[in-house]
Amino acid sequence: MIEIRGLTVRYANVTVLEVPELTVPDAAVTYLLGLNGTGKSTLLRCVCGIIGPATGTIEVDGTAVRSGRATPAGLGMHLDHRAFDPRHTARRHLRWIARARGLPASRVDDVLHTTDLTEVADRRLEQYSLGMLQRVGIAAALLSSPRTILLDEPLNGLDIAGIHWMRGLLRELADAGTCVLVTSHLLDEAERNADRVVVLGSGRVLADAPLPQLLDDHGGGRLEDAYLSITGAALVKETQL
Repeated sequence: MIEIRGLTVRYANVTVLEVPELTVPDAAVTYLLGLNGTGKSTLLRCVCGIIGPATGTIEVDGTAVRSGRATPAGLGMHLDHRAFDPRHTARRHLRWIARARGLPASRVDDVLHTTDLTEVADRRLEQYSLGMLQRVGIAAALLSSPRTILLDEPLNGLDIAGIHWMRGLLRELADAGTCVLVTSHLLDEAERNADRVVVLGSGRVLADAPLPQLLDDHGGGRLEDAYLSITGAALVKETQL
């Protein structure tokens, strides 16, 4: 699981993210929702150790995350579909990552199969669509058979078949005990897939609850209605202040 305590992130003395306490559980799909600029990607990068917080602690499966140190062994991540050398093939890209992380080459074939990329694995990445690049990034995240996986907007660019595949993959991972944290703007997909929902606004956690509880606490309707209720209330509060 992911455990965050007293986290603050500052850019040029401006606090952009403040999370007093947040636990992302194992064996569940947690969706992190919020408008652009609310801190979703920043939070994921803190969990990976890419961004060092001004204060606070982050633990992944009991191991403290340190900025600038190696990513915890049990953590897989896909944060940017552009993080590829376009001249490489998918197979070469994944083999490079596997070698760098001390993983057996056989894992490359495994994740290519899981992401349905085997037939195009020797095609250059510059020929891939956005949806195919998303699959390559997810394959890379799965290489180490992680106990915790972070996916930043993984549904972008996927066609209908890809979205159905992603739903099944997320559920399969959670059912196997994996801690799954996903950012998305697609509220319908979150409502369909999420076990737990965290809503960010202005760099703060506005809501954090299992999906059924979140819906009950905010009208018992659809996630879109609950989301608008949560974020609308926050905007009104800020205006009054």
